[in-house]
Amino acid sequence: MLDSVHASGLGGTFGGNPVACAAALGALATIEEEKLVDRANVIGKVMVDALNAMAKKYPVIGEVRGAGAMQAIELVKPGTIEPNNEAMSAVIKYCQQKGVLILSAGTYSNVIRLLPPLVMPEHLLKQALGIIDEAFASL
Repeated sequence: MLDSVHASGLGGTFGGNPVACAAALGALATIEEEKLVDRANVIGKVMVDALNAMAKKYPVIGEVRGAGAMQAIELVKPGTIEPNNEAMSAVIKYCQQKGVLILSAGTYSNVIRLLPPLVMPEHLLKQALGIIDEAFASL
């Protein structure tokens, strides 16, 4: 097929960037060598356990969901599925004042998205989760 291309007729189909491909292969090798998928699952388990415990204590948490190290907490007005932006703002502000940066996400900006680095030590992860718990307790 490549033999049939004429002058000025070669498009992006055959123009793969070898440097970008090498970088991608290097990234995949690092993921495998450093067992980052396993690490994401370990982090995810710590987070899910802590977040589900929070959900049992605080009715403002409507749902905890995610995969591996990427987790989310949906904030609702207790007893409803209505987004709770006031609680969201208060939790973000509390966490920021304590040095934990969290992001709002979701269609209604009432979801806390958590995606800690895979190299984060477990004691720091638990400390951050403790601060998030404090934020909910302060509502």
